[in-house]
Amino acid sequence: MPPTLPSLVRFDHFEVDLRAGELRRDGSKVRLQEQPFLLLTALLESAGEVVTREELRQRLWSADTFVDFDHRLAVAVSKLRDALRDSAEKPRFIETVGRRGYRFVGQLEFAESPSLDSRAGTGEAPLPSSEPAMQAEVPRLASLGPAGSRRSRLILLSSAGLFIILSAIALPRFVRIRSGKNQPLAPRSLAILPLHNSGQDSSSDFLGFSLADVLITKLAYVSSLTIRPSAAIEKYRGTAIDLQRVAADLKVDTLLTGSFVRDGDNLRITYQLIDAKTEKILGQGVIDLKYDNLIAVQDRVASEVISQLQLNLLPAEAERLRSETSASSLAYEYFLQGLDFHAQHKFPLAIQMLEKSTQIDPNYAPAWAYLGASYTSDAAFELAGRDQYGRAQAAYERALALKPNLLDAQVFLANLFVDTGRVERAMPLLRDALKTNGNYAAAHWELGYAYRFAGMLEESVAECERARQLYPLVKGNGSVLNTYLYLGQYQKFLDSLPLDDSSFSTFYRGFGEFHLKRFDEAATDFDRAYELDPNLYAGIGKALSDSIHQRREEGLALLRGLEGKIAERGVGDPEGAYKIAQAYAVLGDRASALRVLGMSVESGFFSYPYIAKDPLLSDLHGEPKFDQILDLARRRYEAFKSSFFG
Repeated sequence: MPPTLPSLVRFDHFEVDLRAGELRRDGSKVRLQEQPFLLLTALLESAGEVVTREELRQRLWSADTFVDFDHRLAVAVSKLRDALRDSAEKPRFIETVGRRGYRFVGQLEFAESPSLDSRAGTGEAPLPSSEPAMQAEVPRLASLGPAGSRRSRLILLSSAGLFIILSAIALPRFVRIRSGKNQPLAPRSLAILPLHNSGQDSSSDFLGFSLADVLITKLAYVSSLTIRPSAAIEKYRGTAIDLQRVAADLKVDTLLTGSFVRDGDNLRITYQLIDAKTEKILGQGVIDLKYDNLIAVQDRVASEVISQLQLNLLPAEAERLRSETSASSLAYEYFLQGLDFHAQHKFPLAIQMLEKSTQIDPNYAPAWAYLGASYTSDAAFELAGRDQYGRAQAAYERALALKPNLLDAQVFLANLFVDTGRVERAMPLLRDALKTNGNYAAAHWELGYAYRFAGMLEESVAECERARQLYPLVKGNGSVLNTYLYLGQYQKFLDSLPLDDSSFSTFYRGFGEFHLKRFDEAATDFDRAYELDPNLYAGIGKALSDSIHQRREEGLALLRGLEGKIAERGVGDPEGAYKIAQAYAVLGDRASALRVLGMSVESGFFSYPYIAKDPLLSDLHGEPKFDQILDLARRRYEAFKSSFFG
């Protein structure tokens, strides 16, 4: 295993800050995307030695992720050399070793001593041998037997009453309640990593992620804490953890890591709360319990986090932490499995598990919330159509009827309302979520998304930037700050794009370049996005590339196909439809551009200030139909502004 690097490494005029995930030259930040930066890190760790192509495949992408690995590695090497002002012919830093791999040949300087100990690369600090096991003082419930799921054994949980008693006993020992309403300016940032399965029972693997996820949800109500969402930590399941690297990747100051072992009817969970900068253990524990007491784990660990980080809770926060009701044991088992499938984007399987959970116990709100999220994702990614959106809304509403301040359900339902043209209905949900926790990054981002659809562009930027301040990885998590584009700030839009090479991000990179009239670069990115994944947005980009290459009929045929798919599914993305209208206008088909533009505005994208000045629609100005559509957008925009900013 290569040695662990210190957090700051220098060579020549360059400085690599692993904790911040930044490359700097003479003190100025150098823009470098995620994969080239990870490549640089891998080469630095083995400076002077060859890092093989296979090692880089496993380190950067995993062996089975991409069939075009050779191309992606070549692109990453090229971008890294560009950033370092290096060349393949006369390398100063990155040397190609023919048919084998690459080698870093520069002279390294360490800004601080490496922090190496027996925990490096394991993700766990050793527990003192004298640490007593904390026994769950609750009786075991009778086994309910097999449930017929893909797991051979079901986890049995405590009753609602028992959990409330446990919560009432445990939380007051750790919680300091504050009466004021002011939020802390710099909340502590925490990543809760998936637990590692240290036992032999692979059928329990799903617990590693799902237990972390329920703890993330529980602590989301604490406004003095910002927690990285489940999507950010999913990639660490089943992997060895380098504490400082993970903290730098996730941009957090605190990590919660641990493991579990399942042995028959017994479960042992160990956990450590660690200061990421010093690797000092802030708190740790061992929980031995029977499966029927599993739900107590989230309460016990949450209490430890609150205590060791010395967090002050508002009275309402303390109440939410202690008043949760549990599901029945069997329903909770299906819920945990559904969470695991949802995180893996296996949405039909997630639906199957979560539907069983809600059938067995229809009174557990989180199961309804994630059932709704799985329906929504199934509609969006599996082309399931309008019916799934209806089921999703019903599930979200059921979750909120059971638990009105369930943050996930509020944000999920708000996103559904925006995507289906009902921005006004999203507003109370998002503003109420931010009353519950003003530092909830997901709610700020969704509010910025809603404002963008409604034409409140400056307000949209403010909310999205607040989300990125609270959760820097919003930028690197597939989210695009379109509002900068709509404000005409094209370079700022490009600078704000996620640092990845996905089809979605590559399309938007081309879209920004297209607006800057850098057409050759735009066409290259559009074509690349379509090669990666010929989805809706990439298809629009390919049509714009056809316009650049004077292939008008090919571009129009592609747009008509995309329009037909939207009609066939019975659902549509109003913002995506708007971009189809833009592409039609660029290709000179005014009638189609006006038809789809009208559909977009009527479906809920009424960003009037943008539509009125959009340079891609300039050829439509003066058309009576365009004036009618613009007037419709203006009236809804003004009504929205009066209702929510009156």
